[in-house]
Amino acid sequence: MEENSVDELSYIPQVGDNQKPEIGMKFESLEEAFSFYNQYARESGFSARMSNSKTSKKTNEVIWKKFVCFKEGHTDAIRWSKQSKSDEPIKERARGEIRTGCKSKISVVKEQTGLSWVVSTFIESHNHSLSTPSKVHLLRSHRTVSAAKKALSQQFAEANVPTCQQMRLFEIESRGPEHVGCTERDIRNYEKTLRDEHKGIDAETLIDFFLSEKDKSSTFFFDYETDSDNRFIGCFWADPVSRRAYTAFGDVVVFDTTYNTNKYGMIFAPFVGVNHHHQTIVFGCGFLSDEKTDSFVWLLNKFLEAMPKGAPNLIITDQDPALTKAIGEVFPKTIHRYCLWHILNKFPDKLNPATFRDHYQSIKNVIVHSTTSIEFERSWEEVMNCADLVENDWLSLMYELRHKWVPAYFNHVFSAGMSSSQRSESSHSFFKKYVCSNNSLMDFIIRFNKALRHQRHNELVSDHTDLNE
Repeated sequence: MEENSVDELSYIPQVGDNQKPEIGMKFESLEEAFSFYNQYARESGFSARMSNSKTSKKTNEVIWKKFVCFKEGHTDAIRWSKQSKSDEPIKERARGEIRTGCKSKISVVKEQTGLSWVVSTFIESHNHSLSTPSKVHLLRSHRTVSAAKKALSQQFAEANVPTCQQMRLFEIESRGPEHVGCTERDIRNYEKTLRDEHKGIDAETLIDFFLSEKDKSSTFFFDYETDSDNRFIGCFWADPVSRRAYTAFGDVVVFDTTYNTNKYGMIFAPFVGVNHHHQTIVFGCGFLSDEKTDSFVWLLNKFLEAMPKGAPNLIITDQDPALTKAIGEVFPKTIHRYCLWHILNKFPDKLNPATFRDHYQSIKNVIVHSTTSIEFERSWEEVMNCADLVENDWLSLMYELRHKWVPAYFNHVFSAGMSSSQRSESSHSFFKKYVCSNNSLMDFIIRFNKALRHQRHNELVSDHTDLNE
């Protein structure tokens, strides 16, 4: 322990009264002592940090603590990153907080009698330039995400407000970035800390949440699947409102798995349809860890188990071989239609740029506007010959599958006005306002439920309009 005398006429300072530390000052706790020194550091233009401590051999309690300038100690001016391909280390630009061996510090010692902490050492001078008042708010020890901002940030995140926009709102509230008290990077670090806290227990929390919902309502459906190592690999859920909606509107279902919505890369798999206002409604949802046939079979069976009126008459999906096989196995009597929108979006990749520019519109007209299968087949042959695409392997395959995606083959089938799974794409677009790829599973569910309530409120508004306006 450092040997410095302590004045008998010591006193307890009031934190924040713009004074320098002095030997003999007393503080009721280490936190109060550091707060005082950090405030002094802010007014002086440097950042403070906690350093060494010593403990009592008898009680193992801290009896001495040192607070230092953030440039205390030494670091190399050049930092080294991982090895390059040539096995030569890569130099990175030196950052601002390089330590310079600054000796500025304060030490506090715990009184042998009493609970106070007493300043035993104070060195004021620095060996580096100090920050100007306009920049001092950027120093590390003077930045903190307050409890109020943490709460607001979580609320903003639930509404899917990006971090950069959160900072703009904080700046407006604080009347300038220098008064916010933290930076955008601090907010991002806080968000990462929250995500890390849920890591490893996220699936357990999700399961517990759905099981509690099941306890609240006997008509809430939930089930999940684990692999041989007891790892969570999928689940399906449908609340009472969704199940009732399927009874009324479940003749046609759109199922799409092209939207990843969480940081684990699990696939969000919603089953959607349309109501009497032609608004998108959700019948049930799932998470899948992969897009293999067995995973789809499990999910479709859970959907069938949950829905009161059995399989739909028509299901629209993207062109996925594993999903096609699963639907044929689980829904053998359901008409399976491929998403026209997805297929049309593939044309730019399947045709060379000149052919696409000159002939795509003609091909699309044949697909969309043919009213009978005979008309489509005749017009398709004509446009293929005209565009010199008869030998195109992908188009030949799509022609072989024409009964699964060309509208002319479905004119006799009720489809609730849906020609493709673009209805699902529209649903994804809506939910993207609430969820993002950084969400944990539980975070996703919280936000998804808010979006679902908003979607259902839109239906109430339309019902009200029909009856009263």
